[in-house]
Amino acid sequence: MAGSSTPSSLTAVTLLAALLLFLNPSNAQLTANFYAKTCPSVSSIVQTVIQEALQSDPRITASLLRLHFHDCFVDGCDGSLLLDNSPTIKSEKDAAPNFKSARGFDVVDKIKAAIESACPGTVSCADILALAAQASVSLSEGPYWTVLLGRRDSLTANQAGANTSIPSPSDSYNNLVSKFSAVGLDITDLATLSGAHTFGRAQCKSFNPRLYNFTANGGPDPTINPWYLTNLRKLCPQNGDSSVLADLDPTTPNLFDNHYYSNLQKNEGLLLSDQELYSTTGAATISIVNSFSFDQSAFFESFARSIVNMGNISPLTGSNGEIRFNCRKVNWS
Repeated sequence: MAGSSTPSSLTAVTLLAALLLFLNPSNAQLTANFYAKTCPSVSSIVQTVIQEALQSDPRITASLLRLHFHDCFVDGCDGSLLLDNSPTIKSEKDAAPNFKSARGFDVVDKIKAAIESACPGTVSCADILALAAQASVSLSEGPYWTVLLGRRDSLTANQAGANTSIPSPSDSYNNLVSKFSAVGLDITDLATLSGAHTFGRAQCKSFNPRLYNFTANGGPDPTINPWYLTNLRKLCPQNGDSSVLADLDPTTPNLFDNHYYSNLQKNEGLLLSDQELYSTTGAATISIVNSFSFDQSAFFESFARSIVNMGNISPLTGSNGEIRFNCRKVNWS
């Protein structure tokens, strides 16, 4: 009878499923204790190197978190962003969202070198980015979460994908929703992960279009608080240096807190993509912004969930990819 199964056929199905899992190890799940026996000190090594970097670079924590974000949005969390140009690779570092703005690669190199010294050939560069993101947030007084591990590193990069998949500072609300949805993240993840802009800096070129000739009659973006607009125009004059840096959060620029959301309520989101979450009529993110502005604990709890969701985007596991010895190039290249 159609749909019925004999014991022998069930056994065959079970064996087939087991065989498919063996042949396709990418189905394996990331785990919290992946390096418990092979590199038990990995988390403390990552944190120590970042703490040292913080002594001279207060931006480094936000920069490292951004690397994890930009890596995961392009073909999943596979360390592809870290690859330099080579005869066979067009680096994602040269894609528009990363060119002369993505930073912290030298610190990733130091972390990798320290881990290789302690646990040679064991920890992937993709996992280093995930661990560095967690350590960076915790060191900036943000939430702690358990990092799931077991990713392997890609054998190539996708510069074209980086140009199209990574959310842009000038993206509309609908574009942001679309880009998050494309990698399996929802509205809550969008509103929550955008809260990472509660620390760090952005170059004038990433928000200058909001300050001048934004409207048809040559005016600024009407959603910018007039007081904030005046300050930003002083920092970023129309024909000034486009690489000058502005604090993403003018109140506590180096702390991971919920001020990002109260800034949006005051029309003081630095990037258009930030303010769109609150100023877009009917946006589903408005209520989330209001909630997180009122309750920092709710933001922290949601961030811990959402960044784990992001870290689960299409990881290479099992025998797929490799464990790079140098995060900047594939092995034996």
